[in-house]
Amino acid sequence: MQDEAGAIRLVPDLRHRLPGRGAWLHPDPDCHERAARRRAFARALRLQRPADVTALTAYLATVSPEPERSDTPPQGGFDADEQPMSTQQ
Repeated sequence: MQDEAGAIRLVPDLRHRLPGRGAWLHPDPDCHERAARRRAFARALRLQRPADVTALTAYLATVSPEPERSDTPPQGGFDADEQPMSTQQ
């Protein structure tokens, strides 16, 4: 979205109705940080200059709280039933 000063701002389009080009992003602060650091938004949206991501950052902060980290690994594969997974019978 371009404001009256000509600056380009990235805003979340929750209803998928805003005009213009769009890009998908996981609602994960790490994905957002990597995309901003790599200037992926400008490439994906074919922009000539970097965009202001403040509105997008604020939105992601409201929808994706920091995940709780567990010291125990998820159960799966050998740990779950002590047998490897196979498609053969």
